[in-house]
This record gives sequence, structure tokens and C-alpha cells, in this order.
Amino acid sequence: MKSLLYLVHRIPYPPNKGDKIRSYNILRYLSQFYEIYLGTFIDTPEDLQYQEKVSSYCIQSHFEEINPRLCKIKSLTGFLSGQALSIPYYSSNTMQQWVDKVIKENDIKTVLAFSSPMAQFVMEKDSLHKVMDFIDIDSDKWKQYSQSHKGLMGHIYAREAEYLFHYEKQIADKFDASTFVSNKEAAHFKQLINNQKNTVSGVSNGIDFAYFDPDLDHEMPYPIDKKILVFVGAMDYWANCDAVIWFAETIFKKLHQLDNNYQFYIVGSNPAKSVQKLAQQAGVFVTGRVDDVRPYIAHAFISVAPLRIARGIQNKVLEAMAMNKVVIATENAMEGIEINDEIAACVEDSVDGQVKIIQDIAREGNALQLGESLRQWVKNKYQWDAVLEPLKTIIEDKSVAKNEN
Repeated sequence: MKSLLYLVHRIPYPPNKGDKIRSYNILRYLSQFYEIYLGTFIDTPEDLQYQEKVSSYCIQSHFEEINPRLCKIKSLTGFLSGQALSIPYYSSNTMQQWVDKVIKENDIKTVLAFSSPMAQFVMEKDSLHKVMDFIDIDSDKWKQYSQSHKGLMGHIYAREAEYLFHYEKQIADKFDASTFVSNKEAAHFKQLINNQKNTVSGVSNGIDFAYFDPDLDHEMPYPIDKKILVFVGAMDYWANCDAVIWFAETIFKKLHQLDNNYQFYIVGSNPAKSVQKLAQQAGVFVTGRVDDVRPYIAHAFISVAPLRIARGIQNKVLEAMAMNKVVIATENAMEGIEINDEIAACVEDSVDGQVKIIQDIAREGNALQLGESLRQWVKNKYQWDAVLEPLKTIIEDKSVAKNEN
């Protein structure tokens, strides 16, 4: 088997949030074809226990524990060096030394870097065939953040957007190929950097349909005879916080006034204080971390994805559909997901529009029928091994050149 250096900014396990779901499934899939040399960071003590599990996919692995608070302080050096703050956040002499050593000792020819900060460890190694999985256009996400904040934080976010975009352009020039989570995201990036080369492409996310199976025995976590609306996601992530606060204070408030049988459950780890306060609102419940999100999806009436800031593919949307759930979503939440007419009918940005869709589904009583149709749709489109096959082709295609066309 050929050797592959795989650099990931966060340990690719457990697959319980967007980036880890993607990085883990890439690791699992590529380990069938390559001897994997993995270099990754661990940014939470809870993840230390997964080193053995991750190592089982690898010939050699290097795990480096980092302290997010210290890394945030270290990232401030970016103001002096003229870098995006996320670059010094992940800078590490120890990681660099391991990368240099493992390349030399194992004659590694190919590297896959996951998330732009990991590019710094191989940026100048021109002898390597380098593939960057950007996942999303992170700089554009920071730009959206800056537009939603005023004062100092708005300026900092705007600066990060500008400097990170410059770095993303450098990566696209230095690496042989770049991938994003959807063709739409890839096309948008090519347009932003005015790239006419065929080295930027989309590699979709997928779903573990055996895991997200609505026919498994999922214990009821809700009170009976209630119309449960659920949002599932990491609740210390600003875009998720913004989404549930907006939904609770506008759409859900209207629904609950019309029918107090509606309840809104916010399911996810580390809820921010602004999210915790929502539990004071009638009909709103904030669970915090749960051992298994599947029962909360399986027994909900409808899943909601009211994201106003988003990039790429939202795993939470695909997972809910895989569990036979109708998903009421904003246009941003559906960006990058291939949709049919049934899905399109549930995509709405306005408050009144979302309220009407939910009421119509409740009145017609067709949520289960719609959900079963959606599961079959995503099952046909988002099997992990099928969606990752193009990535394997890109990694193997050493004929891809930075200077073509």
C-alpha cells in the first residue's frame, strides 16, 4: 500500500460534530487504500481517550494536546506577524518536527491537509503531492461574523476574514489540488480567487445510514402528546447559537402562542449562556450534552435548521433526513445540499413563512410520509464511500499540476 500523510487540526474522533464527522470518515475510507501517517491536535481532555481508536486506522500517529486558552493567546502574535490569527493558533514546533521526520524516514510523497491551518506544516515542501481539504471557505464565514458584530469584535472578525482569505489563496497556489464540501462551495472559491484551473473541486459529506436508522429502538426522551421541534448541534458554536436564539424568539414564539402543544428542544453540548437563557421562555428546553442525539431526532415532530450564517453542507440536516424527519431550514442551511421539490418546499427564510410551513404539515399530518421520502432521497445521494471516491482519485492523480491552464 502507498503511504499518505494526513494532517488534521482536531482529532478525527468521535464523529459528533461537523468537522470530525468528515475527517473521521475520510480517515476510515482512505485507510482501506493507504498506510496512513496521522498528525493531529487534541483540544479537549475528553478526547484523549480516543487515541487508540484513531490509531487503529494508522501505521503511525502523532497526537499533540493543546490548551485552547493558551492557543488563543498565542494567536495574538498574528497581529504582529501579519497573519490570520488561526495560523499561529495551531503553530507548533513539535508538530513540525514530527512532520519533517515522518516524511524523511518513510519517503512519503503525498499529503492530505484537513483545514487551512494545517497547510503551514507542508506549505514549502514542493516535492510532495499536496491536497488541501478546505471543507468550507472559512474566510467567508469570518466575513459573515464581522457583518453581524459591531465594535472591536467586528473589526477583528473583518481582519481575520481578509488575512485568512489571503492565506487560502496562497494555499490554492502552493497545493496541487483543493477540495470543498460541495461543488457550489468549490465554484464560489474559484470565483473569489479568480482561479481558472481545474484543481478546485467539491467532495461531499455523507451519512452513516446504519447508525442514523429510524427503525432502531430509540427511547422516547420527550413528554407524550407534544409537537416537538428540535435543533441538534454544538451549542458553543456562534452560528448555532444565533440560529436557535432567532428561531426561539421569533418563529417558535409565534407557534407557541397559536398552540401551546409545540415545544422546542435545543440539543447539544456546551450551551452558551445566551442559549441557556432561552429555557426561561415558555415551551423551550435546553438539554446540554446528551449521550446519543438519535432519540431526540427520531421522536421529534420536525427538525429545524434556522441557520443565518453557514457554509458548505450541514450534517445536521442530512442526519435528520436520514432519520425520516422533515427539516424546516433557511436557504443558508441548505447551501451545498442537493435538493428535490419536497425539500425545496421546506426551505424558507421568513418568520411567517416558516410558521406557515410547520402549521401546514401539522394540519395535513404528512410529516412521516414526507420524512420517509427524504430518507430515501439522501440515501441515494450521500453514501460515504461513494461521495469520497473522488477524493481518492484526486489524491492519486499526481498528474494534477499547479501550473496547468
